[in-house]
Amino acid sequence: MKHFVIAAALTLAGAFGAVAATLGDDGLHKAPWMRETFKDLGEDLAEANAEGKRLMVIIEQRGCIYCKKMHETVFPVPEIAQYIEDNFFVVQINMFGDVEVTDFDGTALPEKDMVKRWGALFTPMILFFPDEVSGDATASQAAVATMPGAFGQHTMLNLLTWVVEEGYLGDEPFQKYHARKIAEQQ
Repeated sequence: MKHFVIAAALTLAGAFGAVAATLGDDGLHKAPWMRETFKDLGEDLAEANAEGKRLMVIIEQRGCIYCKKMHETVFPVPEIAQYIEDNFFVVQINMFGDVEVTDFDGTALPEKDMVKRWGALFTPMILFFPDEVSGDATASQAAVATMPGAFGQHTMLNLLTWVVEEGYLGDEPFQKYHARKIAEQQ
């Protein structure tokens, strides 16, 4: 019953307390917590660290129904939006874009080519990074967690929390962490 009440509260909060993302000229959703940067991941990581936040890169594409789902039903939930705002420095990458992105190893490519380099096939795809990344690593090598596709509200919030708590350094993989959190809520 407690799990149902929490789910209903998150759903209602998402419906009534949501700050909807707007569509940009590139056709991608623009959430208030996204940053406009020069897309130099080394610089973005340094800025995230200076703010005491974690770097999160979200790859999206125009017309993506799963991106839309995340921006309409998951990211606007006040608890999730606030958690992202408080803990993450978010950079958006357009899967088919032409804006130059500089990877941690110094390689600079248009977004669409960098996404191929990283092996991203689906959107949304979110990459989470540690506080320090080696100068010879690519983003796909450096990521401590990758979210391929759309997740629900509880899974998303638990993943964000697991990353902030550096659960990836421990013995409890995310799936077990998530299952434990669900069991604790019931």
